[in-house]
Formats: sequence, structure tokens, C-alpha cells
Amino acid sequence: MLENSLYVLLNLASAAALLIWSVRLVRTGFERAFGGQLRHWLRLSTSGRLSAAGCGAGAAILLQSSTAVAVLMAGFVSAGTIGAVAGLAILLGADLGSAIVTQLLNSSLSLVAPVLLLGGVVIFLRSSSRRLRQIGRILIGLALLFMSLDLIRAASHPLIESAQSQTIILYLADETAAAFLVAAIFAWLVHSSVAAVLLFVTMAGQGIMPVEATFAMVLGANLGGSFIALVLTLKSNVMVRRAVTANLVLRGGGAAGLLYVLSVFPNLSSFLGSEPAQQSLNLHLAFNGLLLILCLPLIGPIFRVASFIIRDSETDTEIGAKSSALDPAALSQPKRAFSCAVRELVHIGGRVEAMHRNVLPLFEHFDEMAARTIRSENEDVAQRSLKLRIYLASIRGKNAEDEIGTRAIELAGIAANLESAADMISRKMVMHAETMNLESLKFSKDGWGDLTMFHDTVYRNVQLSISVLMAEDPSLARSLVEQKETVREIAQRLEKQHLYRLKQGLSESIETSSIHLDLLRALKSVNTNFAMIAYPLLRDSGELLGSRLAVN
Repeated sequence: MLENSLYVLLNLASAAALLIWSVRLVRTGFERAFGGQLRHWLRLSTSGRLSAAGCGAGAAILLQSSTAVAVLMAGFVSAGTIGAVAGLAILLGADLGSAIVTQLLNSSLSLVAPVLLLGGVVIFLRSSSRRLRQIGRILIGLALLFMSLDLIRAASHPLIESAQSQTIILYLADETAAAFLVAAIFAWLVHSSVAAVLLFVTMAGQGIMPVEATFAMVLGANLGGSFIALVLTLKSNVMVRRAVTANLVLRGGGAAGLLYVLSVFPNLSSFLGSEPAQQSLNLHLAFNGLLLILCLPLIGPIFRVASFIIRDSETDTEIGAKSSALDPAALSQPKRAFSCAVRELVHIGGRVEAMHRNVLPLFEHFDEMAARTIRSENEDVAQRSLKLRIYLASIRGKNAEDEIGTRAIELAGIAANLESAADMISRKMVMHAETMNLESLKFSKDGWGDLTMFHDTVYRNVQLSISVLMAEDPSLARSLVEQKETVREIAQRLEKQHLYRLKQGLSESIETSSIHLDLLRALKSVNTNFAMIAYPLLRDSGELLGSRLAVN
């Protein structure tokens, strides 16, 4: 009996694991295939609260994750390309979008799973295009997702007659608060409220779980899903943390409040449908839709309350600003010393990333204090880069096989490139922002849109470069070098668009022409400096032929 129960639970756990992995597979495919376009669309569609919420919902449907949208939002708010209030509207819309996803994935679309799997495998294996391969990945993920739901249904049949499972089910039905918390923890552990809700709903459809317990667990998944975003953005700036915390309080608190209402008025469930599974899905959708409708008009006051809860810190970069990863005691141990040098490079890269993120808002509203901070950061980066080169030159090996020279030269070169990027941001970009402020110049609407889009593209590559530095993953390095060529093509296209605006005689374009073109070149230069991080890794893995990537 015990052996049979363990076998049933193992099958159910493996099916749930396949469900969780499938959701992540689809999300990864969308991020890799359409991440750039999605980010551009998300940034440009925030002119009003309603459009921001709609944009967040659409992005969550495509990515099958409100958490992924929260991470994108955090990047935009940190970069100053969208406001924090619009960021909160995006989060509320994303919550609704993830609820819509659960409706779609639990529909009769599962009937086409074999076609999706066959088509996805063929596209993935036969295509040389990176985007087509990611589309194949998306189709495979969707097929496996539908198959995992069928496996959950099949594996859960024996639990219906199990005495032990009935005892647990009766407890969860009576103790809905416990079910609520268990579901919240589960959704946080699997990092997907969509997967959690689908699992609970599928079990309800099989008759394993009573509708009262399912309602509690679906609502609990909303709390867990919003908590994921909070954990992932703990180190973001204060505006991001305010938006994410406000969303957590609204979504988690609202879910707990609705659970209480359902316990007082149990007959409300009759308005949600006739079947337990559909009732649970409709509850999930209705809750997030109602939350959006009620909170969107009050989003300004809500954010002001969040500002009182999360105060401005004195400085976001003070902690760890003076510390260094360079350990003098490790100089006689090359591997350990190089590890220290890489950690220091990651820290320097993070400082330059912050400079790049904070420079663009200066062109809209010049702030002398912010400009002074960027210049100060540049001086600190230069000092750290020099100390790193001295440290690398002091590493001592026990024998010639340590290849100290080559590795030291590679890391010193990366440090020099990061220093060059910081200098480009501090001297050229800040100078242009100051000039435009003094002369009361403004970019044209289309010109500013081009620059913000290009800045965001380079910013994503900066983040990717730091990931390459930390992970030393050849596949990430290859993507980074591929993006270098993409950035070059985008820069050429944007220069042509600027010349076209000059041809039209737009006064704003004429007045800012030199600055516009110089900024494009400066951003391209920053991208190149960071992309150089990938070359030593690709050279060592044999994926670099001369100055070109090796063909698979």
C-alpha cells in the first residue's frame, strides 16, 4: 500500500515538474525570440495608465509570466524611461494577463499538442535562424505543457479513493487559511503562479480537491506570485521597490480579503460556473480583473502611500562602494587571484551599468547632482581599473604552466574597456545633456524615441555582458557578439532616419543634429566596449575564427 502511494505521488510530482519546466520553456523562447521588440513595445505603450495596464497584460500573455513583466518593468523604471506609477499600472495589468493565460492553457487547445510538438521539433532542428529555433522552442514548450496537464489528470486518479489523501483534502477544505499559505509558498518555490494555478485547477477538475480548498489555493498562488517579483527586485532602486511592494500588498491583501468574503458568503461561487475547475479559473480571472478596475483610478494615491512605507535611502550605492574584491593574500595563488579579479570586474561593470542607466534621464530633466554623481562614479571606475591592472601584474605563479600572462592581459583589457565605456558616458553624454539644458534644446519626438530605444538595446547588452563575465558561458558570449552586429545595423538605420527628418526640415532635428548623431556613436561605442568581454571566452572555446564567429 505504501509503495503504491509513493508511486502515485512520484508520478504526480514528475508531471507537475514537467508543467513547471514547460511554462519556463515557453517564456524563455519568447524572451529570446521577441524580447527586444517586446521591451520596445512595453516602453512605448505607457502614455497613460490604461495603456500601461493593457501593455502589461499583453506582455504577460506572451511571456506567460507576470514575474517576467515585473523584471522588465524594473529595468525601465531604473533606467528612467518610464515612471514608477506607470510601472505599477503595468504590474496590475500583468496580473490580469497571467490569469488570462491560465484560461487559455486550460482550454481545448490541448487537442493540438501532437501537432505543436511535431512542428516545434522540426523547426528547432532544421532551422539555422536563431529566432526560428526559439519559435520551435515555444511550440515544444506549449505541447509539453498540455501533455503535462494530461499526465497530472492521469496520475491523480488513484488519489481520489485514497484514505490518506481524503484526510488531507478535508483538512484543507476546513482550514482554508492553511491552504492559502501552502499555495503561496508553492507558487514562490516554483517561481510561477501560472503553473501553480494550473496544477490546483487540474486537481480540482479530477475531484481530488474540494472547491473551497481550490479557491483558497488559487488565491494563495496570487500572493506567492507577487512575492516572487519582490524577491527578484530587492536590490533595485527605491522607485521599483515601491511599485512592486504596492502590487504585493494589493494582490496579496486582496486575495486574502476575497478568501474571507467567500467564507462568509459561500453562495458567491455559484456565479462562477458549474464545474469546480472552471469556477476556480473564473475566480482567478475575476479577482485580477476586479483588482485592476478598482485600483487603476487610485494608482497615484496608492503609490504615494507606498512612498511613505519605503523611504528614500540616503544613497543606493554607498554600501560596498569603498570595498574591493582584490585580496593581496591571494597573489601567490593564481586561480584564486584571478577569481578575485573577475569579482572586481563584475563590480566595476555594475557601476558602469548604473552610470549608463542614469544618464538618459538627464536629457529630459537635467539634474546637476545626478550629473556630478556620474562624474564621480567615472573617477572611481578609473581608480579601480588602475588598481586592478596593478593587482594583475603582481600575480605570481609557481611554474610557467599557469599561463598568468595571457589571462592577466585578457582581464586587464576588459578593465580598460569598462573604463573607456564609463569615460564615454561621463564625459560625452553628460556634456551633451548639460549643453542641451543650457541652450534649452529638445530632441524631436521621433528622434527622442529612436535614442531611448537604442539606449535600451545597449542597456540590455550591458546586462548580458556582465552575465557573460560572471557565468563564462560560451553560448551567452556568442549571443553578445551577435548583438554587436545587430547594434551596428540599428545605428545605421537610426542615422538614416535622422537624415530623413533633416530633409523634412524639422527645426528640432536641425538644432540637435550634431548631438543626436554623437549620442548614437557614443552608445554604439559603449556597446562595443562591453561586447569585447565575450571575445576571450569565444577564443578559448574555439568559436572565434579570426574576427568572425565560427559557423555551426
